[in-house]
Amino acid sequence: MTLKIKSYTLGIVATNAYLIGDDVSKQAVLIDPVDEAQLLVDGAQEEGWEIALILATHAHFDHVLASAELKRLTGAPFALHAEAAATLESLPLHYQRYFGILGPQAAVPDRLLTTEPEIIEVGAIKLETLYTPGHAPGHISFNMPEQKIVFSGDALFAGSIGRTDLPGGNLQQLLNSISTKLLTLTDDTTVLSGHGEPTTIGQERSTNPFLQF
Repeated sequence: MTLKIKSYTLGIVATNAYLIGDDVSKQAVLIDPVDEAQLLVDGAQEEGWEIALILATHAHFDHVLASAELKRLTGAPFALHAEAAATLESLPLHYQRYFGILGPQAAVPDRLLTTEPEIIEVGAIKLETLYTPGHAPGHISFNMPEQKIVFSGDALFAGSIGRTDLPGGNLQQLLNSISTKLLTLTDDTTVLSGHGEPTTIGQERSTNPFLQF
């Protein structure tokens, strides 16, 4: 099995997008269609991959701005949690609230993920969904246990956690999500988050000031 991950930091608030590619099937999964859809498509094509699935950890504007364009360019289905659908539909207005102009329409999701754990498979890529709300409604982290990698979205960062002062945010819910879903992973699990640099579960367990329960 040969999997490769390419990361891109894009958009007005420096949000991370991740391409996971399978060099055998030549299929790829894109986690968080942040911005610059053509750049993401080009990045996949440079590796000989075809983007076969688009996932969003949550529906805040900086994680889904390129969703409609990426779906148009690739024909790939788009999936996120059912509880994030209302936020997704309001993307143009949410963008306007921050920047004074209407944002683009988001892609219409082809699949709505549930609160219960699910396994998503594309070629040799296998992702387990972890329901981690608190930063945003319907927030999902995606875990690759064999590779010991978790894509934590905006739930957990190196040295910090997601903000909870936006609509639908809840600090206690977020701390519970981190405690029961993310900190149960092994210490050597790499955390690839929605903003900032990679870290590990062990590093955050021992040093993150928000997690010293």
